[in-house]
Amino acid sequence: MPSPSLSASAPADAAPAPPRDPLHYPFEAPAPATAVEIAPGVRWVRMPLPFALDHINLWTLDDDGGWAIVDTGVCSPETTAGWTRILAEAGNPAVSRVFVTHMHPDHVGTAGWLTRRHGCRLWMTRGEYLQCRVLVSDTGREAPAEGEAFYRRAGWDTAAIETYRARFGNFGKHIHSLPSSFRRLVDGEEIRIGRHPWRVIVGRGHSPEHACLYSPDQRILVSGDQVLPRISSNVSVYPMEPDDDPMSDWFESIARIRAQVPDDVLVLPAHGLAFRGLHARLDRLRQGQDQALQRLRERLRQPQRAVDVFGALFARAITPDKPQLLSMATGESLACLNYLRGRGEAVCDTDADGVNWWRTPASVGAADNHRP
Repeated sequence: MPSPSLSASAPADAAPAPPRDPLHYPFEAPAPATAVEIAPGVRWVRMPLPFALDHINLWTLDDDGGWAIVDTGVCSPETTAGWTRILAEAGNPAVSRVFVTHMHPDHVGTAGWLTRRHGCRLWMTRGEYLQCRVLVSDTGREAPAEGEAFYRRAGWDTAAIETYRARFGNFGKHIHSLPSSFRRLVDGEEIRIGRHPWRVIVGRGHSPEHACLYSPDQRILVSGDQVLPRISSNVSVYPMEPDDDPMSDWFESIARIRAQVPDDVLVLPAHGLAFRGLHARLDRLRQGQDQALQRLRERLRQPQRAVDVFGALFARAITPDKPQLLSMATGESLACLNYLRGRGEAVCDTDADGVNWWRTPASVGAADNHRP
């Protein structure tokens, strides 16, 4: 599922951009299921999504004997029909290979269909491929007790837990069966696509091993969900690894991309518009998260559950009638809380009902005395 951060207060393509926006958007978005060339041999494809975030940007690159495709869209009849039409209108070029930035269904969902239909290989980092296979294997399973306990500790009520049980295992429903083998992408390696070398830059935090592709020759960065122009990507803790600290990974990745990629590139993101102004955007992402963490520190002067700190972190209201948003908000709140705990700025007390209460080390604990 697509997972933009809940901290955004405007849609990804809100127009016009606010005056303070330091980014430049040189192109309008293409019509759905069409391919528009925006640089020599580089085409922008926009596919619809059946979610609140209603589109994903996909890219095709001229390759030896045809096109390489970067990201694929969610598994749906609309997406496969869109790819069939796009390729037919281009004279049915061979699909040489399929690159996937990361394992979320809007990016990998149609990869299996494309690779089988065109007899080509999937190129993906190992962490993303294996994590995708693990999550797909949950299809049809009952929700695990560990998952229910994870969300109870965060403060979910019985109704929310019941919804979690009902929705568990839906991940695989949005993904065509992956090929049983793949070509591993490795951070720092150089890959020639057509006439140009592209460098793999791995980012973490939003997903385990997200691959960005950078072309120094063309001054282009395919950023996937790692850098988006108007929203920030969701950074979450999940029941599989409740003590994870993905926010540290996210901050480190922002710094690495800023150091390795020059500011004058054209950034091709997965959502929103292609833009210039990479360093300003990376700086704003870091500053925005730092501000959210400061608001969280202030909230933790009194003990709080994970579900109690949404107002400190997110611009939009989080309500139980939107279970996907509730799950994302809980995961990102825990990412922020784990980040502070790892730096000695937060501690966690567990009450008699198994609910976790978070606070600054200087504040009073006694979790059982702070139930709502």
